Amino acid sequence: MEENALNIYTDGSSYQHPRKGGIGVLYIYIDNLGNEIRKEFPVTGYYGATNNQMELNACIIALKNIPDFGGDHRYKNIYIFTDSKYVVDNINNALFVWPKTKWLKKSGAPVLNANLWKELHKQFQKIHKRIEIRKVKGHSKDLNNKKVDKLAKESAKKADNKPIVVQKLRRKISNEKTKVGSVGIKGQKITIRIISSNYLQVQKTFRYRYEVMSKASEYYGAVDFLVTKENVNPGHIYYVKLNNDQNNPRIEKIYKEVVKK
Repeated sequence: MEENALNIYTDGSSYQHPRKGGIGVLYIYIDNLGNEIRKEFPVTGYYGATNNQMELNACIIALKNIPDFGGDHRYKNIYIFTDSKYVVDNINNALFVWPKTKWLKKSGAPVLNANLWKELHKQFQKIHKRIEIRKVKGHSKDLNNKKVDKLAKESAKKADNKPIVVQKLRRKISNEKTKVGSVGIKGQKITIRIISSNYLQVQKTFRYRYEVMSKASEYYGAVDFLVTKENVNPGHIYYVKLNNDQNNPRIEKIYKEVVKK
């Protein structure tokens, strides 16, 4: 460990049934006497959380709570160690690209978890030090990574916080698993049933998980995602026209709601 650096190990964890997630944070630094100090930061878990949300939130909480351990004035550098490929692969976009594109990808599709990415960006700006996120191999022999993995799982089991993203959900009818890109987006008119709804507050749009109900469609039964500005209801069936962009699937027009007979 570098004497002039604050080393932070973070991890996120999630369980499916019921869905809940947790966070693990471990601070490691060298004190003025040359001793290695290790401090855990306990975090209560969240209901309805995904693993990616917890990985991101672990980094945010870790940076927010540095002052709780004697301040950060002694540290020239801050290193965050994570086994999250999602965080490592997207941090540069979150810091330098997405804020300029209004949190939209090149395709025009909304960046998911933009509220968390924005908060992480804010923390990077707020702390006037060099912050670097480093990748740790997941489930490796790294004892610190194992420790935060354990802390994250304990946090998830004690979930008490409200979901980071509120989701409206209905049980799907199809036997198919949800698969991004399973429906070809070709500008077709199609009947779909909405399964879940998330409002993406940063981009002011809705993201829906849906299943294809048109029996004549080659994608009948497929379960996928799309976005639209229209507010439609989970559990309801709609006859719609899709756009023609596989990288940014959207509802172009809603013709009518289909009432079950």
